[in-house]
Amino acid sequence: MKRGEKTVYKFESLTDFHRVFGLQKPLHPLISFIDIASMKYEANELPDSIVMDFYKIAYKTSLCGKAKYGQNYYDFGEGGLVFTAPNQVFEAPEGNAKAGYILLIHPDFFLSYSLAKNIRRYAFFSYAANEALQLSALEQTTIMSVFKILEDELNSRIDDFSQDVIISQVELLLNYSNRFYKRQFITRKAVHNDLLQKLEAILEDYFDHEKSLKQGIPTVQYLAEQLNLSASYLGDMLRSLTGQNAQQHIHHKLMEKAKEQLSTSNLSIAEIAYQLGFEHPQSFSRLFKTKTNLSPIEFRTSFN
Repeated sequence: MKRGEKTVYKFESLTDFHRVFGLQKPLHPLISFIDIASMKYEANELPDSIVMDFYKIAYKTSLCGKAKYGQNYYDFGEGGLVFTAPNQVFEAPEGNAKAGYILLIHPDFFLSYSLAKNIRRYAFFSYAANEALQLSALEQTTIMSVFKILEDELNSRIDDFSQDVIISQVELLLNYSNRFYKRQFITRKAVHNDLLQKLEAILEDYFDHEKSLKQGIPTVQYLAEQLNLSASYLGDMLRSLTGQNAQQHIHHKLMEKAKEQLSTSNLSIAEIAYQLGFEHPQSFSRLFKTKTNLSPIEFRTSFN
């Protein structure tokens, strides 16, 4: 597994992960708590990218390194959390292991528990690495207390209550993370307002230069890529600022442009629809009616 070969390696078990990173076999086949400092590996022997069949929650004491996506916004210096869902591709670590902890959990560990389904509600598992949750000193203390309970539980004798206790602590960890991410959206409000302005400029450029004629209606993924964000983070950011998700924001801009064309041009309804990126005029008319309670023709008539 040489880095220059652009390889992707898939970990199908926790045991395989432990082996590659020079760790002893996990105490439990479906969940593992790892001290990053104990990991022993040669960075040049790792693949370029990694995929895992399990969830990973990594706490790193420093997140102020180079960010792949260029989003170098750091709220605190006490470290933070990075969340990865099964089958997500992410870059292998470079250099020697730093301080921190990793919690690995196979989805099968949640079977028969409500968390098996509810874990999908935590959108931060789809955030990019540079959109990590950065913790204040008080938040760090809270998270580390949960980690300590998980570590102690996994290192003690397994009994009939072990899984219940561990599941409850994982849920607590996720709920605290959800709360702290909401705080992060607030403390980054100035940064996010700047991103919102950039988003508006991207959409204006998209429609003003008629990119919609060639590329269709702009997608959430397209906007996220233009802003160097993950689609999930973009959606949550917009909800915190405007109360609308990314798709609703696109629709709002579409309606602005549609109203402008309907009120100031002689283009037909079909021509306006195609210009805005709709494949079928009927789709445009349905969306316009849904958003304004008027058909495009009724709206145009109101100006005559």
